[in-house]
Amino acid sequence: MNEIPDLASQSSLGVVSATCVSKVELRVSCKHLLDRDTLNKSDPCVVLLMQSQGQWMEVDRSEIIKSNLHPVFSKVFTVDYYFEEVQKLRFEVYDSHGHSSLGTHDDDFLGGMECTVGQIVAQKRVTKPLFLKYGKYAGKSTITDLFSKSDPFLEIYRINDDGSEQLVYRTEVVKNNLSPVWEPFKVSLNSLCSCEEKRKLRCVIWDYDSRGKHDFIGEFYTTFEEMQKASGENKVQWDCMNPKYKIKKRNYKNSGVVILLDLKLHRVYSFLDYIMGGCQIHFTVAIDFTASNGDPRNSCSLHYINPYQPNEYLKALVAVGEICQDYDSDKKFSALGFGARIPPKYEVSHDFAINFNPDDDECEGIQGVVESYQNCLPKIQLYGPTNVSPIISKVARVAAAEERTKEASQYYILLILTDGVVTDMADTREAIVRASYLPMSIIIVGVGNADFTDMQILDGDDGVLRSPKGEPVLRDIVQFVPFREFKNASPTALAKCVLAEVPKQVVEYYSYKALPPRCLKADSPNSTLNSPQ
Repeated sequence: MNEIPDLASQSSLGVVSATCVSKVELRVSCKHLLDRDTLNKSDPCVVLLMQSQGQWMEVDRSEIIKSNLHPVFSKVFTVDYYFEEVQKLRFEVYDSHGHSSLGTHDDDFLGGMECTVGQIVAQKRVTKPLFLKYGKYAGKSTITDLFSKSDPFLEIYRINDDGSEQLVYRTEVVKNNLSPVWEPFKVSLNSLCSCEEKRKLRCVIWDYDSRGKHDFIGEFYTTFEEMQKASGENKVQWDCMNPKYKIKKRNYKNSGVVILLDLKLHRVYSFLDYIMGGCQIHFTVAIDFTASNGDPRNSCSLHYINPYQPNEYLKALVAVGEICQDYDSDKKFSALGFGARIPPKYEVSHDFAINFNPDDDECEGIQGVVESYQNCLPKIQLYGPTNVSPIISKVARVAAAEERTKEASQYYILLILTDGVVTDMADTREAIVRASYLPMSIIIVGVGNADFTDMQILDGDDGVLRSPKGEPVLRDIVQFVPFREFKNASPTALAKCVLAEVPKQVVEYYSYKALPPRCLKADSPNSTLNSPQ
């Protein structure tokens, strides 16, 4: 049997961006502005101009702040920055009279100031007096330009066969930094390049804007094949290019440099790898024999044995067990009961073997479990309460012994069939947290028409399950479903629902333990795939 090459292999990429970035952000404030209004204070607004080919060209303008002689403008001015050029700026402040076009004869000129982008970048904060026309001071008026660095982030896109692009990964935003170091990250080889090392990738650097209008800094193209050159002392770097600047600027070199610091290859094995490597799935069923099920001799009982139709316990048991038995070579399954008084002393037990053999609780195949279940019903007294933590702990002890072998040889699935909410919820949560560190998964099927709302807490889908002391589970290992949702469906629908998460849980556990399959064949396609970490 040839397996498809593992597409879940991971790539861990550490990336650092350029020391030279093409955009800077400026924030402006003023103090002691002239008061041009008769009744109210001035309504200032700032217009930013940049000199280009000897002419002043408007770049942008701030918002209007009403009746304020000491305004702090929220507007962030973004300008292109070139180290090799003298870039002259002019800030003009006007008392706006509400017109859409500032600088008209209806607006009062409150003063202006000139400087260069280089001065602001070098000094970080520039405060200068405002001048009126002919070099006259505008009283005590001053304007302050505060230099703010870019907030860069990186996006990686896969270029598909049809030329479309698919976003693969977006880094975090590094605030106010021209030389950011982004956190290492993992991405699957399939997501990154469809497992094709020569497939083109487009990487884009943006300057983050809280309103979503991010400023384009630059881009570069690469392949995973090229990325793999980054290892150990070797680094890979790319010029971050802005096509618009490349056309406009004769001496344009780049908008920075992006450096791949490291790339590690890490093989992530699949569920099939572990099964083909000899991992066995050991199946244990635990059946609720509490009195709330009703007298088994009564046809209304959930444990009633109808010669023509199996009850819900048997339907759930067979549906799940028939799938699991294919992955257990000896086809022997542990079958336990809880919540009943058992012979000979008829004391309540919460983890008894339904074949009444305390030394060997295993039954021959699923049919053996069914027969043991039917044979034990007349011999026990249904009682209570509904305590499931003893059985979870019992299976966990066996799984713990398996863990100590440090091999991927046995994984345990515990199927709990119950007609009500568990009584020992705190102990059950504690037991599940402990079990999440072991090679086991727990499936709980609610039988009957009880309100199982409180059981959803055990299924981590709506949040992380925690022990009473607040310790979270290491892995989400519990799947809970009410049987009534599948009452009119085929048995395979229930099995598919409750077992769908098991392959992922198996892989998660052995990956956490860094345990490879026991004897994966050397000629397996998976074993030779050069996959990234």
